[in-house]
Amino acid sequence: MKSSKLFILLVALALLSACGGESESPAEPTVVQAFMADPEAVARGGALFAGTCAGYCHSRLPGNSDAVFLFDCEWIHGGSDQEIFDTVTVGVPNTRMVGFGSNFPEGDDDLWKIIAFIRTNQQACS
Repeated sequence: MKSSKLFILLVALALLSACGGESESPAEPTVVQAFMADPEAVARGGALFAGTCAGYCHSRLPGNSDAVFLFDCEWIHGGSDQEIFDTVTVGVPNTRMVGFGSNFPEGDDDLWKIIAFIRTNQQACS
């Protein structure tokens, strides 16, 4: 009888010790999250937004343009970072939103910095 209790206790301890495996390391930040943590990158994104996006269509204030307001939580063509990147890169057919491709001085990094600027200044979304 003692040996069966000891066996059950050893099995239970083995199972419990298996549950305490190593914890997962924190996820690496996305490129946008990394740029959001870099004030120089956010400032560059703001300057690019002012000269490229706000200079032609989008405004930093709601209602100041007939173009979509980008600092709220309502996204027409997808609101993930990748969807925003894709929309700016290829444009939106049958609208005046042309694709910018990789026509920024620092290529894709500049577009990610614009997205970081938008995210940094975006209204809190629930």
